[in-house]
Amino acid sequence: MRQFIVSGHDAPITAEFSLDDLAGAAGRLDVLCRCVSSAFFLSHAIREEVRTYLVLSDEFTVRFEGGELRRLNPDERSTAALIRKALKEREEAIGHMEVETSPGVYLSRRGFEPTLEAASGSGTVVQLHEEGEPAIDVEPPSDPVFVLSDYREFADSEAALLGTGADERVRLGPRPLHANHAITVAHNWLDTDGFERY
Repeated sequence: MRQFIVSGHDAPITAEFSLDDLAGAAGRLDVLCRCVSSAFFLSHAIREEVRTYLVLSDEFTVRFEGGELRRLNPDERSTAALIRKALKEREEAIGHMEVETSPGVYLSRRGFEPTLEAASGSGTVVQLHEEGEPAIDVEPPSDPVFVLSDYREFADSEAALLGTGADERVRLGPRPLHANHAITVAHNWLDTDGFERY
């Protein structure tokens, strides 16, 4: 299983946002939607052994399960609609108990720390960061939990948690990448056994 945790620092926590302004009034929800697409889509297929968590403003988490997803399309607007549908059910998410809002999409009242804690029990936590160790010098983990930030740096509290909770801190190339591009490169790193075979 490959897992991705993406922290969306300005992401909406209610369904009161427009699908027509994802990059503005919706707190750069466009970035998170592109991360979902990069995590799951292949050409004419979907990666079923992938789980992705979007942490929304450290208050709610939307979990996507590749093996269960239906009606996920590669455009930002339809992904944002799934997130908005999830947030419409926010009153049904009690504590850390999730509510399934559409096939393969779950909402919980979890911020960054409990989401990281829950995911870290099932794999190797890898913080993706431009100051990490080069990926070519790191053995690709078999069950990675990649943690990355949206368009902003990790908050101090997130960085502190990762400082003690991450097993690896890895950079994927010589230049900083957008979060969704980092997910694509991370998949390629694993697909090629550390860029060693095709």
